[in-house]
Amino acid sequence: MPSLRTSELESHGVEEHVAAALAKTHDFFTPDIPVLLARAPGRLDVMGGNVDYTGGAVLQGLLQEAVWAACQFRSDETVRVLNPGAARYGWKTRFELNLSELSDASAIQAMCNAEEGSFWGRYVLGAVYFLKSHFEGTGALDTPGGLNLFLHSDLPPNKGVSSSAALTIAALKAISAAWGIPLSAVALATAGQWVENVVAGAACGIMDQAAIVLGRDSHLLPILCQPCLPSPAIALSDGLRIWGIDSMAPRSTTGTAYETARAAAFMGYRMICEKEGLAVSPDASSDIPRWVDTRWNGYLSNVPHPVFRTYHEHWLPKSLSGHEFLERYEEHIDPFTAIEPTREYPVRAAVRYAVEENFRVRMASSLLEATAWDVSESSLQLIGKVLCQSHHAYSECGLGSKECDDLVDRALKAGFPGAKMTGGGAGGVVAILGRTEDRRKFLRLAEEYARDRGATPHIFEGSSDGTDAFGLRTLQFKTGKGWVCC
Repeated sequence: MPSLRTSELESHGVEEHVAAALAKTHDFFTPDIPVLLARAPGRLDVMGGNVDYTGGAVLQGLLQEAVWAACQFRSDETVRVLNPGAARYGWKTRFELNLSELSDASAIQAMCNAEEGSFWGRYVLGAVYFLKSHFEGTGALDTPGGLNLFLHSDLPPNKGVSSSAALTIAALKAISAAWGIPLSAVALATAGQWVENVVAGAACGIMDQAAIVLGRDSHLLPILCQPCLPSPAIALSDGLRIWGIDSMAPRSTTGTAYETARAAAFMGYRMICEKEGLAVSPDASSDIPRWVDTRWNGYLSNVPHPVFRTYHEHWLPKSLSGHEFLERYEEHIDPFTAIEPTREYPVRAAVRYAVEENFRVRMASSLLEATAWDVSESSLQLIGKVLCQSHHAYSECGLGSKECDDLVDRALKAGFPGAKMTGGGAGGVVAILGRTEDRRKFLRLAEEYARDRGATPHIFEGSSDGTDAFGLRTLQFKTGKGWVCC
C-alpha cells in the first residue's frame, strides 16, 4: 500500500484535515499526473444581503471554513466527481459520466433530479458545462478532456454562508486550471453566478461569488453590484471582531421567502419606471439575463434615497397580489423569479430595502474605513445601530426569523453594539459585532443559546483569504511517497 504522508501538503498551506482527506484518495487519482488544488471559503454577509440583485453596495467578510477542489486532467472524456463528505448529509457521493452528456443546462438538471441527494451536482457539473460551452473552440480550450474532481469541505451547508457559491467557485477554479483556462477575479465570480442562475436555478446576485473570489483574511470587501465593482478591502481593526452564530433555522436562495422578496423588488422597480415614463428592455450585452432602463441602468438601488422617500414611497402599494400586478403590467422583468397570482408581495418594503440598505452599507463602510486603526466607542455604537437597522428591515420584506430575532436580542442584552441576520434572511447565521476582548462573552452567548435550543449551533469566528489570494497548489501522488507539492 502506498505511503499516505501528508506533512509536505501541510507545509504548502494545505490544512491538516484537507491533507488527511487527500491521503485517502490514492485510488481515485492517477499517480504522477498533476492535480490542481483550489480553495473557496464561505462568506459572512456583514451588510447588503438582497441588494446584490438590485445593484446595491454590499460589505462582505470571509470565513475560515471552506470548500476545497482537487482536479486532474484525463485524456479521455470521462468526468468523475468524488465528494465523500456528502455522505454525512445523506447525499450522493459520486458522479461518473461522459463529457458529452453535459450538453445543456436542462440535461444537468434532469441528471441531478433523477436521484435524491444529487442536487449539489448542479453546481459542480454546471461548472464543467460553463467552461466547456464558453471556452471550447476559442483557443483557450480547443480539445477538452475528462476530469477527476475530488471535493472536501468543512463549510456547513444551508446556513446562509454561501456554501453553494463556494462549491461552485472551487470547482470552477480547479477545473479551469486543469484545462489550462486562465480564470480569476471578476470573470471567475461572474462564471459562478452564471452557474447558480442558469444551471442551479438559484436567483442570486453576484455578492457571494465576488466576495469568495476577491476577499482577504481579516478584511471586509465593499462591492458595488453593477454588475461587480469591488473597492479596496477594509482591514478590520485589531480591536474589532465580527462573529457568526448559526440560528439553526435553515434558509436558501431557492426558498419562497427569498424569491417573494426578490420578485417584489423587481415589481416595484417596474412600477417606478412606468411612473417615470422609462422604458425597460432586455440587456443584450449581458451573459446573465437582465433588464435595463436609460436612467438607473436596471438597478433599483440607484434610485436616490431622497427621491424614493419624496416621490415613490407613499405611492407604492404596501402589498400587491401577483394577479393585480400581472393584470396591469403583464410582464415580469426578473428572469429568475416567477410571480404567483395568489401570492401577496411586499412591494413598498422591498423597494425601501433596496434603496436604504444601499445607503446603510455606504455609511458603515465609511465608518469602518475611518476607524481602521482605532475604534472609538461612539463609532462602534454607530456601526452597531446601522447593523440593527439592517436586521429589522429584513422583517419588513418578509425575510425575518424568530430564531434570528432571538439571537439579535440576546446579543444586544449582553452588551454587544450590534447584530443582524445575514445572507438571504429567513434564518441562517447572525453576525455579531464586538471588540476582541468580547470573545468570552460571545462564547457564553452561544452556550446559552445552545442550552435553550437543545442543540449546538455552529459558530464562525475565523477568517481566511479568498480564492484568488490562495491561488492554486499543484500536487502529485507518487506511489510509495504519498502526496508531494510541485
